[in-house]
Amino acid sequence: MVTLTLNDKGNTPRALEIAVDEAVRLNAPLLVATSSGETAVAAMNAARGKGILDRLFIISSVFGSRGPDNNGMLAEHKNELDGAGVRVVTAAHVLSGAERAMSTKFRGIYPSEIIAHTLRMFSQGVKVTVEIGAMALDAGVIKHGTPVVAVGGTGRGADTVVVLTPAYTQDIFATHIHEILCKPY
Repeated sequence: MVTLTLNDKGNTPRALEIAVDEAVRLNAPLLVATSSGETAVAAMNAARGKGILDRLFIISSVFGSRGPDNNGMLAEHKNELDGAGVRVVTAAHVLSGAERAMSTKFRGIYPSEIIAHTLRMFSQGVKVTVEIGAMALDAGVIKHGTPVVAVGGTGRGADTVVVLTPAYTQDIFATHIHEILCKPY
């Protein structure tokens, strides 16, 4: 496992290099989490010429998550991804979603948040990779039982790469984490 620096946006190129190489080696789908779309465009550029653009899936937040009619992705990045034929999946966060509304309003903690906090014990990016795996599977862009290479991060950029077989949200505990290829220390 490669150890990267915590909260360093400069980790993105190295994390994406590791992810692309592993996706090529495993002939696996590559899932990349993004907020603004900056990491997504970097992933697209890292994947160019490697024969995996058709297996690259960008996973973004639902609209409203960053304010009314906003999911955080900049139009210029979305247009660039669309122009290259890269699929963007917009889905609700599996490990927060509606439960975040309840915990905020009623000041409690709910099961999905416990799962999220447990995964964050490894790193924020590990939590993100499990989440985007379920989001992609729920959206039907990957087949059930297919190992994927998933990329997440802490704050901005990418710093975590995990090989996992995701499970549907309704069966999240069936997720199998096979290997953590890199994460921050």
